[in-house]
Amino acid sequence: MSGFLTDVQTLRERARAEIEKGPITEAYGADRERVLEVLNEVLATELVCVLRYKRHYYMAQGLNSGPVAAEFLQHANEEQGHADMVAQRITQLQGEPDFNPSTLVERSHAEYKEGEGLVDMIKEDLVAERVAIASYQEVARWLGDGDPTTRRLVEEILAVEEEHADDLLNLLEDMDA
Repeated sequence: MSGFLTDVQTLRERARAEIEKGPITEAYGADRERVLEVLNEVLATELVCVLRYKRHYYMAQGLNSGPVAAEFLQHANEEQGHADMVAQRITQLQGEPDFNPSTLVERSHAEYKEGEGLVDMIKEDLVAERVAIASYQEVARWLGDGDPTTRRLVEEILAVEEEHADDLLNLLEDMDA
């Protein structure tokens, strides 16, 4: 066998000696406390996006509001799914997901902007998605190989945020047509 893998007996001994650490092994290469802080920022970002999209869903009015409102609701539900995945990862890393509403907006990368009218709501959502995309790209690069599971989670969320931005851009273009 090649020399890249620690001998199995050593792996077994470490696994038994530090059983209380659950999935966090000696091979975990990131600063876990900082990862937990960043994940709580991501959680706040996703929750703020859920709230903004929900408001936009209920406030959408006008001739073009049906399909736009449906898009807002779909995005809200997907953002909620992201928040759930992030909260689960935080607990896997033996942290505590921070759902405190009094600090949500200050921890979020995206802003909570209500928007005036349908076009403005779409623009505010697109700005928020672009902020999330840029910050999640940085988070994924920062995690690198130190925490590949969290990096993959962030990359999975990032891919959906890029889809959201594309959807919103298409809605804007349709509104101009």
